[in-house]
Amino acid sequence: MFGLGMPELLVILVILILIFGTSRIAGLGKGLGEGIRNFKKGIKDEDEDQPGDPPKAS
Repeated sequence: MFGLGMPELLVILVILILIFGTSRIAGLGKGLGEGIRNFKKGIKDEDEDQPGDPPKAS
């Protein structure tokens, strides 16, 4: 669709590293991973709750 190949992606990655630095990019990756993990956990917890079950005490 956009015609992005490996060379273009590498150039974008180098520009991001120059702008933000490696530590900030690592922090963004960590935050994204935690967000995905929490989302999956929330979906799993919701699936375990059946409509006929009483609500869990928190």
